[in-house]
This record gives sequence, structure tokens and C-alpha cells, in this order.
Amino acid sequence: MKYREILLAGEERLASQDITDSKNDAWLLFEYIFEMPRHKYFMEANSECIDEKLVDDYLQVIELRGKHIPLQHITKTQDFMGMTFNVNEHVLIPRQDTEVLVEKALSVMKNGDKVLDMCTGSGCIAVSIAKLKDVDVTAVDISSEALKVARKNAANLDASKVEFVESNLFEKLKEDSTSKNCKKYDIIVSNPPYIKSLDVEDLMIEVKDHEPRLALDGDEDGLKFYRTITMEAREFLKSGGYLIYEIGCDQGEDLRIIMEDNGFKEIEIIKDLAGLDRVCVGIKG
Repeated sequence: MKYREILLAGEERLASQDITDSKNDAWLLFEYIFEMPRHKYFMEANSECIDEKLVDDYLQVIELRGKHIPLQHITKTQDFMGMTFNVNEHVLIPRQDTEVLVEKALSVMKNGDKVLDMCTGSGCIAVSIAKLKDVDVTAVDISSEALKVARKNAANLDASKVEFVESNLFEKLKEDSTSKNCKKYDIIVSNPPYIKSLDVEDLMIEVKDHEPRLALDGDEDGLKFYRTITMEAREFLKSGGYLIYEIGCDQGEDLRIIMEDNGFKEIEIIKDLAGLDRVCVGIKG
């Protein structure tokens, strides 16, 4: 088969399985298997592929994607903030929207700051911050499997100034410090579970069936973790410290109220590239 015929077969197969953006996914899997950048493909599209194993490998990953297995679970990677992170079924796949949170955090932090990343998942937020700013980061997650992925990402990207803690939110941090001598952070960032429980079932198959529900389900109204983290963050933030969340596109005003009720000030709602509410920022009063 010629390379263009192989790619076309992948596109048609994914389209027949109702895969969103089937052409793009077919190409990304083609690039992944054949290790062929686009400019080289254009030069060799009409050449015969003589490696039958590569053709078979490509058709196999196309079949997996056709079953709505996320592309990133096939390639085992996802790019975020210009870096490549490992991912699997135990962590939420990093989204471009979350880069808005990281960019905001970087804009307010200073070298030497102490940063807490609550619900770290793949570690994409914590590792990115540690790579792009000279700060110390503590990254917390309840899932031991997620922390395995996060630690691997930190090692792969040489982010040595990230400490990982397995904890149900702040529980372990409280055990490690008395209330009078609690470790204080300059910034707390978090992308917690924020999908309403009933809405999880309406998500794409790739998300609801293949990404961890633990990282998606924010309870009945989607706000459970925001309430708990905001209340407890007061104990762990320095005066004037920042609390920065990723939020759902319809949660901005709810978060503003939660922040205000817990004494935060100068609350700001930041929109993503699509013009939707994506990040909420508050300063400890």
C-alpha cells in the first residue's frame, strides 16, 4: 500500500466509527506509528510502504481509536505547556484550557515562592510551574496510581523541586504540621473534579468510560471540592496568598460567592481562548 492509501484507510475507518475529528486523529496515529513528520509524508505520500508490520501496527491502533479509546491512551502522551507528559487511564488527560490556570499562576508568583497543587493528577500543573519558575511545589492527590504517573513525569522532565504527597485533600498536610506551625504557601492552585454527578454520563465516551471518574465527579452540583478546598486553604495560605482554580464554564459566579464567603478578596474570573469562564483567582484577606 502507498502511504496515502494507508492514511486514507485510517481516516475512513475512524469516520465510520463516529470519531470526532477523524482526519486529525488518523494523521496523529500515522505520525506516531511511522515516525514520519508531515513534510516527509508529503514527499513520500505516493511511495509504497514496504514494512508490513508498520501497516499492521497502524491499523491496530486505528481499531483501538475506533472503539473510542482516547488517542492519548494509545500514544501514552499529551503535550502541555510545551512539554510532553505521560498519561494513562489513572489520570485526567491534560487540556489546553488548563494552561490558562498555569499562565495566571506564573504571572503572580515570585522566585522562591512555596506552591501547593491540590488534586495534581498527572502532575502537569505542578511540573510545569516547577520547570518555568524557580519555586518549590508540593503536589497532592488521593490516588496512588495517579501519583505514580506524576512522579514519572517529574523525573522525565527533571522537575526536581516537586514533592508529591498522597492525601485526601489537606489531611496528610494537617498530620505533618500542627495548626500553630502549619506550613504556609504563597499560592495554592487546583483543578479539582467539577462535573456534576448526573452530567458525567453525558460526557463523550472517551471521557466518561476511559478517564478516572475520581478526577471528574464534583458531586451533585459540581462544587463540593471548591467548598472544601476554599475553606481549608485559609489555614495553609499566607496572608495575601493566591488561591487559583480551574472552573467549569458556568461556575464563575458560584466560585465568586464561595471565595467571598471564605474571606477572599480581589476575586477575578478569567476566560479561556473560547471566551468561556475558565479560571477563578482570589487573594487571602
